[in-house]
Amino acid sequence: MGQHVTRTDFEWSYTEEPHASRRKEILAKHPEIKQLFGHDPNFKWVVLGMMALQAVLVMYVKDFSWPMLVLASYCVGGVINHSLMLAVHEIAHNQAFGHGQPMLNRWFGMFANLPIVLPFSISFKIYHLEHHRYQGDEIKDTDIPTYLEARLFCNTFGKFCWVCLQPLFYAFRPLVTYPKTPTRLEAINVVIQMIFNFLVYQYIGGKALTYLGVGSLLAMGLHPVAGHFISEHYMFKKGYETYSYYGPLNFITFNVGYHNEHHDFPAVPGSRLPQVKKMAPEYYDNLPQHHSWSAVLYDFIMDPDVGPYARIKRKSKGLD
Repeated sequence: MGQHVTRTDFEWSYTEEPHASRRKEILAKHPEIKQLFGHDPNFKWVVLGMMALQAVLVMYVKDFSWPMLVLASYCVGGVINHSLMLAVHEIAHNQAFGHGQPMLNRWFGMFANLPIVLPFSISFKIYHLEHHRYQGDEIKDTDIPTYLEARLFCNTFGKFCWVCLQPLFYAFRPLVTYPKTPTRLEAINVVIQMIFNFLVYQYIGGKALTYLGVGSLLAMGLHPVAGHFISEHYMFKKGYETYSYYGPLNFITFNVGYHNEHHDFPAVPGSRLPQVKKMAPEYYDNLPQHHSWSAVLYDFIMDPDVGPYARIKRKSKGLD
């Protein structure tokens, strides 16, 4: 059912990931960008504000009917939780308290993780930093779909299902393709999260926990804010593997749309990424870019030239 994509394999590259060399070139021409490095002291207060808002909403929605609860989860709770997921992304880069306070960042990441229901903060940091360092690596970059995913979800209807199921693929793909020995902090993350989930269920109710959990799942699938998962690295123009999004949803997603800028300068907090673009416009203005995450989702599903295979991959140099 639906039109098959024209690709039957990933796009293979035999050069290094592009951002390390771009970083050196840009800094040589624009050394002033170094002034943007370092954490944003306001970031942690924004996260605390979102946590407080979600706490209030949990108490409010516990008396909703089930249809209203699901609607609230999709339209409100899921958006806040998706923003908190991207806060965890910022924290993975030590943007809450700076590189000098690694453990404080880890604990804060577990705290920001709480409304999302699924414990992922510590594991995400481990895999995400390798995504930066080994972008496109066939083993180490677990952001890339597997061959099984690409083959099973290769037509319009399949891609629609794949987008809806994105949270499951993101959660379980690393465990299958690149499993790691669980760390002590990951175990602590799981225990803290399970205690929190139990307390919400016990003292506020099943609807409250459903609001949080269903919202997290829905807002990672067929949802406008989830468009960034596809817009960031899926190849909409041949030869380009990272894309920025310059649209209004950056306001509620810590500027994750500025993705070329982020990969070029992961030490720059999201709040300052627009300044990177302003300081070095010649490196960003002419790159292929997106302006609507909803359009990204539509094009991904409907365009036969785009699909799970539309990623640039590199042969792995082996495991460390």
